[in-house]
Amino acid sequence: MRKTGYAVSSGIDSADVKQVQHSESGPVVQECPDATVVPPRLPRGSRALKSGLCTSVILCLAASVVHVILMFLHVAPANTVSKRYSPLITSWVYPFFEQNWRLFAPDPESVNRQILARTAHTGSDGSVQVSPWFDLTAVDRSAVVHDPFPSHTAQNMLRRAWAGYVDSHGGDDKARTERALMLQKYLRNIAADRAAARKDGTFDFIQLRVVTLPIPASGPAAGNRPGTPVENRLLPWWKVSRHGN
Repeated sequence: MRKTGYAVSSGIDSADVKQVQHSESGPVVQECPDATVVPPRLPRGSRALKSGLCTSVILCLAASVVHVILMFLHVAPANTVSKRYSPLITSWVYPFFEQNWRLFAPDPESVNRQILARTAHTGSDGSVQVSPWFDLTAVDRSAVVHDPFPSHTAQNMLRRAWAGYVDSHGGDDKARTERALMLQKYLRNIAADRAAARKDGTFDFIQLRVVTLPIPASGPAAGNRPGTPVENRLLPWWKVSRHGN
């Protein structure tokens, strides 16, 4: 009887242990080895936007790298690479990315320049109509005065275009290099655009006149200095594309 009772009690104890182990381990989840998780697909518009954004970023980075390389070759001492690709470097740098040392060694203006322009139109009968002179510098000055945030175009475009023209042409108004020809076209196009904005009629030619007025010196030493004569420089007529109606 003792053995039977012990056997029964042992059987009950084993069953209880198995149930506890089963309850503690929890149900076993069987996974299917062939099942794969499919990621959600983006809409077609989102994919196109993402692709366009990536392309734009790559193009911006490439343009930045090219710009840095060309600017480095421009400011670096003359070498084999800069001499070989000089036309490409020059066309990229001028006139918008020109580098100079005026920030560290400023050269203030000692003269005031007044740039005037007039236009001409040849009629079908061969007659030539010439407009009166109008002041391009005064138009820029009026756009700057009383403006707390004047634009770079109104402040510097015409002035820098004339400075580049003088540096490349000297005093005979003849373009002997590609850069001089480019700066001549640059100044001519600026003047033609300013003249077309006045809407004074059709014109095919434009001419510039530059009056240089010296700025008088201040202080007691000003009376001992001889006066600088006024310079009046007349440029030749330039052929431009038809403007106006």
